[in-house]
Amino acid sequence: MLVIGIAGGTGSGKTTVVNQILNELPVDEVCVISQDSYYKSTDNLSYEERIKINFDHPRAIDFELLEQHIITLKSGKEIQQPIYSFVTHNRTKDTLKTQPRKVVIVEGILIFNSKKLLDLFDIKIFVHADADERLIRRVKRDIKERGRDIDEVLNRYKETLKPMHQQFIEPTKSYADIIIPNDRYNTVAIDIVRTVISERL
Repeated sequence: MLVIGIAGGTGSGKTTVVNQILNELPVDEVCVISQDSYYKSTDNLSYEERIKINFDHPRAIDFELLEQHIITLKSGKEIQQPIYSFVTHNRTKDTLKTQPRKVVIVEGILIFNSKKLLDLFDIKIFVHADADERLIRRVKRDIKERGRDIDEVLNRYKETLKPMHQQFIEPTKSYADIIIPNDRYNTVAIDIVRTVISERL
């Protein structure tokens, strides 16, 4: 099994890179684990308390469960991946049955902040994008997909996203084996990733 970690700031284009890699592999040989599914459960908090959580800080992530799930997949066993709701800011009661595959892609903004996760990754990729471009993508996504208004998105960016990026995300670029500048469709970088995957498998 090959475990690939794909990190980068919010709106950097991680999902695009993941999809480009998925297009290069047979569908039954790869699975994707999203860090967003592993936000800690907030059952003990009211909605008003939940919306005040800094979701861009490593403390918001249940790294212990994520690490355990990767180890379980590497041992050849299936996992029940949590399903998270960005509307309620909490996990749902449902889970996603995920089978071990030849290639496991783990993607998220904070995944390089866990030493145990870093040790589990065979290939570490960081997707880099200009800050303005990331903000534009985040605004569009949060309004369209997560029901937020423009003021809420911009306030969150200013108060938490930007400082958390500078403190916890940008510095982890140094852990990457491959850095993909995502200001265009980067075919060369994806070709390199595909070649590395082929050689490792």
